[in-house]
Amino acid sequence: MPTISERGQNMPSSPIRKLVPYAEEAKARGVKVYHLNIGQPDIKTPEVAMDAIRNVDMKVVEYSHSAGIESYRKKLAKYYQNLDIQVDHNDLLVTAGGSEAITFAFMSCLNPGDEVIIPEPFYANYNGFAVSAGIVVKPITSCIENGFALPAIEEFEKLITNKTKAIVICNPNNPTGYLYSEEELNQLKEIVIKHDLYLFSDEVYREFCYDGHKHFSAMHLKGIENNVVMFDSVSKRYSECGVRIGTLVTKNKQIIATAMKFAQARLSPPAFGQIAAEASLDTPSSYFDEVYNEYIDRRNFLVEGLNKIEGVYSPMPKGAFYTVARLPIDDSDKFCKWVLSEFSYNNQTVMMAPASGFYSTPGQGKNEVRIAYVLKKEDLATALETLEKALEAYPGRTL
Repeated sequence: MPTISERGQNMPSSPIRKLVPYAEEAKARGVKVYHLNIGQPDIKTPEVAMDAIRNVDMKVVEYSHSAGIESYRKKLAKYYQNLDIQVDHNDLLVTAGGSEAITFAFMSCLNPGDEVIIPEPFYANYNGFAVSAGIVVKPITSCIENGFALPAIEEFEKLITNKTKAIVICNPNNPTGYLYSEEELNQLKEIVIKHDLYLFSDEVYREFCYDGHKHFSAMHLKGIENNVVMFDSVSKRYSECGVRIGTLVTKNKQIIATAMKFAQARLSPPAFGQIAAEASLDTPSSYFDEVYNEYIDRRNFLVEGLNKIEGVYSPMPKGAFYTVARLPIDDSDKFCKWVLSEFSYNNQTVMMAPASGFYSTPGQGKNEVRIAYVLKKEDLATALETLEKALEAYPGRTL
């Protein structure tokens, strides 16, 4: 039998999705599963987007331009300009989700064997994108005690070698909910200048910044315009995960020209997704006000509830809709599997993402889980009660 490629063997499983079979088995047993494991909001998609799809009047679903429909790119550029991100439609490529934007950037900017530094815990699929591109992730660990703030710049310096080509951040952060400040971004700017690095900035949760904190984009940094590549997506902003529309944004013309070759090779982004995404730019501000207030309410309820459980600690996230919680357990992978396969309370259980899968450093995150507050408060209340009962019954409890 032919062998599987080394790349395929090295491709990591998703910590978010690898427990799905156990959840399905639990459901088959009649157990209700509360999904806290994945950033799939239960927030309604804007009506303007749904109407645009319902009212499509075309006889042929054609390829779009490989960079994306021009009317959408021009409209999207105006959205960024309103955020003081000074780009035009030629500075962006529409991609099949933010995932493709990241892959295009890695493939365009980095060679096999190059290294990228990423503060951990980080979005687990960065590992997968890195394996696909043949690049090496060098993690720099942030800690739960200070809410997962940016590690000291001195720690970045220790990791830099002649193979280091980029730093990757997610702001606001998935999985921690941490929001990097303007001061922290400017610290990164100095190291980018000093070592002539790329700064890749994943900003798909831009609209979700709380407690009066404002989002500061890497595109706002002066003097490193040709070093910065931003990734964006409609998935979370408009609760449109399934339309698979993202964006690669940069002022660096060489990157755009190179990424365009990869875009041409895959022909075009999804047609109906672009139609929905373009219409979504007309979403009324009242939609975001309602969504924002809903997430604030859920965040406060969840984090306060977590910290009331004996032995549990969760910092208060400043953005996105996730938190990483430290639990009194021996192994988060074992615990999350056990909760689905061997535990139920009132015929219900919870599905969480083991935080170990969001770290690259072996042994990190073993007593942490990522929880997404994407369910309504009544469901979160039941999930919290179920989690507390699970922790009391778990054989590997450490307190």
